[in-house]
Amino acid sequence: MHIYKADQEPAVRSLGPENLLLKGATLKNTKKINGVAVYTGMETKMALNYQGKSQKRSAVEKSINAFLLVYLCILISKAVVCTTLKYVWQSKDGQDEPWYNQKTQKEKDTNMYVKMFTDFLSFMVLFNFIIPVSMYVTVEMQKFLGSFFITWDKDFFDPEIQEGALVNTSDLNEELGQVEYVFTDKTGTLTQNNMEFIECCIDGFQYRHRDELDGFTVTDGPVSKLQQKAGLEKEELFLRALCLCHTVQVKEDGAEETPGDQVDGVDGMFPQPEEERCFIASSPDEIALVKGAMRYGFTFLGLESKNMKIKNRQNDIEEYKLLHVLNFDPVRRRMSVIVQTKSGETLLFCKGADSSIFPRVKPEEVERIRLHVERNATEGYRTLCVAFKQLSAEEYAVADTGLREARLALQDREDKLMAIYNQVETGMSLIGATAVEDRLQEEAAETMEALQGAGIKVWVLTGDKMETAKSTCYACRLFQRGTELLELTVRTLEDGRTKREDKLLELLRDYHRRAVQDAPPVKAGVTRSWSTANQEYGFIIDGATLSLLMNPPRDADACLYRNLFLQICQNSTAVLCCRMAPLQKAQIVKMVKNSKGSPITLSIGDGANDVSMILEAHVGIGVKGKEGRQAVRNSDYAIPKLKHLKKLLLAHGHLYYVRIAHLVQYFFYKNLCFILPQFLYQFFCGYSQQPLYDAAYLTMYNICFTSMPILAYSLLEQHMAIEVLLDNATLYRQIAKNAMLRWRPFLYWTVLGIFQGLMFFFGVRFLFSNPALQDNGQVFGNWSYGTIVFTVLVFTVTLKLALDTRHWTWINHFVIWGSLAFYVFFSFFWGGIIWPFLKQQRLYFVFANMLSSVSAWLVIIILILLSLLPELLLVVLRKPRGPHSRQLSEETSTYTDRWLLSHPSPISI
Repeated sequence: MHIYKADQEPAVRSLGPENLLLKGATLKNTKKINGVAVYTGMETKMALNYQGKSQKRSAVEKSINAFLLVYLCILISKAVVCTTLKYVWQSKDGQDEPWYNQKTQKEKDTNMYVKMFTDFLSFMVLFNFIIPVSMYVTVEMQKFLGSFFITWDKDFFDPEIQEGALVNTSDLNEELGQVEYVFTDKTGTLTQNNMEFIECCIDGFQYRHRDELDGFTVTDGPVSKLQQKAGLEKEELFLRALCLCHTVQVKEDGAEETPGDQVDGVDGMFPQPEEERCFIASSPDEIALVKGAMRYGFTFLGLESKNMKIKNRQNDIEEYKLLHVLNFDPVRRRMSVIVQTKSGETLLFCKGADSSIFPRVKPEEVERIRLHVERNATEGYRTLCVAFKQLSAEEYAVADTGLREARLALQDREDKLMAIYNQVETGMSLIGATAVEDRLQEEAAETMEALQGAGIKVWVLTGDKMETAKSTCYACRLFQRGTELLELTVRTLEDGRTKREDKLLELLRDYHRRAVQDAPPVKAGVTRSWSTANQEYGFIIDGATLSLLMNPPRDADACLYRNLFLQICQNSTAVLCCRMAPLQKAQIVKMVKNSKGSPITLSIGDGANDVSMILEAHVGIGVKGKEGRQAVRNSDYAIPKLKHLKKLLLAHGHLYYVRIAHLVQYFFYKNLCFILPQFLYQFFCGYSQQPLYDAAYLTMYNICFTSMPILAYSLLEQHMAIEVLLDNATLYRQIAKNAMLRWRPFLYWTVLGIFQGLMFFFGVRFLFSNPALQDNGQVFGNWSYGTIVFTVLVFTVTLKLALDTRHWTWINHFVIWGSLAFYVFFSFFWGGIIWPFLKQQRLYFVFANMLSSVSAWLVIIILILLSLLPELLLVVLRKPRGPHSRQLSEETSTYTDRWLLSHPSPISI
């Protein structure tokens, strides 16, 4: 981009990702900017992200489609049977053309095969109500309205950020109750992303801040140099590096914003006195390091016109000209700045992960720092190494030219910049290292323990150092003290005698033998706390080894590597993947998602580097942390803290799944009850496509008479109290692997529908064996027959739902008894008035006339009781449960089987 100013040469500036202003950006610390619109319309980030997202479908939707195919086959079978029997029956003498129903000439001239096809279509139309089309509408309403319960849950409200949970998609509510694997980020998810500077190491000597005059106290160091310090020159060089190597901005006094540091526009957790300056940064690590330097006497004053100002221990102002910033990225794992002193010296300061810095410094300097870095990482601290390099005029000229040309390149800009970065960041001198503490999230350990108790495998995917991540896993109770750790990292592959590929395969087979082959079989439903006699394994792998595992040599069997790796992970209590790039996180999730059994996966993270795995998993959850809102915007659900995941899965997910599973099974059941009498009626009406029910009943059965009770049930039902679900994580296992929408429960509901359909039809037919049912001797006709069947049907399926309801509210009472009252009112109203727009009125006074018969009343009541008898027996025979029962572990397996078979749940709470 060329910038033209009056009386000046045009300036050329490069445009890159760091220049993009995303939606919601706020202009700060400057009055105006020069801007240009580069991405608009379908090239905006929102549009591109939308196109790139994959379609996520829940397991319930797949089950619905499978059940729908079964009922479609039943529909076609009924139509074929009735069409075949019609022509078999009409082939008999006198049946095809009786004397009272002579055929017209047009009917006689019609081709027989055309007539058969027409009759087949007529039966398809007559029986098509067995396909629950209205179920799809009800399911969508249930998902949409049910998602508001997550948003309204007060337990999800976080007073710190004044926000609650967010639902970005309602199509996956029930999937929250089916999760088998949770992939979680560490920083900002398991931890608070609230960084506090703890200590540092300068030239091999460890320093920890205490309230002393010089701001430094040596706590320990090399044994031979105990109670010694590094030179004053090295100390000040290290602190200058902390003050200069960052992208922190200073919030000026008098700004309109409220005091407090900010990270990506979110108020930070570093409250300061009014006289102290506040900082704005893209990462809380940078704020912690700048504040650490402040404790030791070096204060960053801000950046003005490319000049960085710092105040040293003598309160003198030092000024440095910022020449270049070599930005941080997940691949390099480091960042650098090139500055110029007033004396004209050009310095490069670099900070980054030890794995990225150590290969680029002098080897003799590494050992002095490595000991402290590894010890700090073992204690759970986040470590960064700091290095510097003095550039000669020739070196800087080459670097400056290369950087400017690379930034203006229109093609392969990133690759060219990376090459220049790598060229400049070599031959540096290692100054020291920092240790920053990132405390665990509130109730993180309890949440992880509850998830494991629910039978969910937890994997931690992080870019942090292995020792730091391992310490966090111990703190979260993912690893116990008795857990044997199986480590598959670059360090374990270092063997001078064999190739890395051969060593990798050898370790994989050894770990597979120990964790899979020699491990005793795990009984279903046994949690870790109940099976401490068995050896527990934790698996650790790093990014470099994973790359080797995912892309083995050409002569190696890639499937063998992956299968061994997956089986080891599946038999481990927890898996830790450290030094992961964002793309590798997504690869891990995809590999597990596509493994045998297609387990349901959930990814949770708080930063932009977690977006790839959030999009890849079946369910993506974003944490409203301090690393922006990219994860939240790309997630399916967003929660303020990790602790809210426990209730989201164990309570909301459990209830959503139970509700929608019952809704699906109930819809197929009630439609089978509805159409089976219609099918049986064809055997008694000469297969003439004569409907058993009036057209108004056919239309309003699914729309008005039976729709609202099941919708209210699917929104409000709580077969167990939420407190019980949270206190007994093992209850989550009862619904695992789509337990309530398998073929066994589906068969139960289908058999129940057939039983009740047969009861409705033949029970009323038994009544009609003596057609003179009225006091005056008049007989009932076919419309009275169908109306009695329909009355028994509506009352039976509605009362069946009432028996299934465990959590009664005024809404349930209103819709259940209101639906029955509306049916009675509608039947009187529809048959009690002569409607001028109807050519024929089949139900005129039929309903009122039917209820005038005592026999009809008796049969309706008896048939309803007989149809509900199996459900009534289940209610009587099942074990009683009090509203606050906690002794669920006493429940027998037989009782559980009956619950899975019949659902509703026999547990009444």
